[in-house]
Amino acid sequence: MPVKQKTSTRKIRDGKKAVAPAKTARKPKAPSLKTVVLAALDDMKALEVKFLDVRGLTDIADFMVIASGTSDRHVRSVAQRVVEKSKEAGFRPHGVEGQQDGDWVLIDLNEMIVHVMLPRVREFYGLEKLWDMTVTKRAARA
Repeated sequence: MPVKQKTSTRKIRDGKKAVAPAKTARKPKAPSLKTVVLAALDDMKALEVKFLDVRGLTDIADFMVIASGTSDRHVRSVAQRVVEKSKEAGFRPHGVEGQQDGDWVLIDLNEMIVHVMLPRVREFYGLEKLWDMTVTKRAARA
């Protein structure tokens, strides 16, 4: 029984094999600011992270993130990690306030403001109640 020879799937042109076009390497998609910030908070074990959409409520930012730390040292460390990871991803903070005290650190990242606070400070100021407005509350407010 004759043995069949394997034939190449590539076409032969003028006695030469056609070469498949080289694949271009795709650029990895840059992570969003939300992804970067939430990953940094998770990495540092921030407590009770709340992500708020404040578009339509204020012009200063589109989003607000509120998180807690267990101590003033933890609050400062969490805030520092958010700043570091944001810079690595290409998002430069406009400012960081409260690093010295460590009770409440605010990080201004243009479209997002990140608050890292001690639980007692967070409870006292109640930012979630102030900024977390559902659609029904927004409609009633208007």
